[in-house]
Amino acid sequence: MAGSAELRTVNVTRYIAPLREGGSLPALAEADDDFKYVLKFKGSGQGTKALIAELIGGEIARTLGFKIPELVFANLDEAFGQTEPDEEIQDLLQASKGLNLALHFLSGAITFDPVVTVVSPELASQIVWLDAYITNMDRTFRNTNMLMWHRELWLIDHGACLYFHHSWADWENSAKSPFSMIKDHVLLSKASLLAETNRAFKTILTEEKIGAIVALIPDEWLQWRDTDESPAVLRDVYYRYLCSRLEHSDIFTKKAQDEREALV
Repeated sequence: MAGSAELRTVNVTRYIAPLREGGSLPALAEADDDFKYVLKFKGSGQGTKALIAELIGGEIARTLGFKIPELVFANLDEAFGQTEPDEEIQDLLQASKGLNLALHFLSGAITFDPVVTVVSPELASQIVWLDAYITNMDRTFRNTNMLMWHRELWLIDHGACLYFHHSWADWENSAKSPFSMIKDHVLLSKASLLAETNRAFKTILTEEKIGAIVALIPDEWLQWRDTDESPAVLRDVYYRYLCSRLEHSDIFTKKAQDEREALV
């Protein structure tokens, strides 16, 4: 499993504000490079698996040519957050010492609205294919997880993808499964070029590139209470899952095509 990709590491210097309610409580924060970031915490309810999904999903999307805010490792030192008056936030910060994940904050971006912004069949097909591949259940009308920034569409929030890793035991069959939740995708009705996208993306997303992305997962995110497997073994399962799912991409591509035909 080759690996050559890199992510920058920043030190978080200021917690600015929580961004929304919910179990993960992401925050707007500032780092020592003077940039603002959307900070995702390893001490949140979803734990490090959500960070792994965010990392893998985002970097696969970037490899395929989508616009993604820069992902960085965000370090929280021992002293950070001790003066935070909100007890829930202070507990979250204390549980998140070490490496977390952050996305560059797109100042002034607005939430994608499918009624206002027309997406081409090509781009819609590409995004639907991506989400079927990484089993992203979180790109719906209720929560599009896309932003418009400088008149371009950006993809965000991939922490709910790769849901196979929450059960893990049957990952081989999960890799070959269709993705039934694609029926709720906000762009499915526009995705008329899925077969063409499938052929094109399988040539771009090589096993070597998958290996480089999976190699980015820090060991400290792979210390799971429910398994005795080493970080190297767990990392290898992610690699094998993603390679197998790519090899069998006709399965989830056909499912998306069938769901689109039923929709339109």
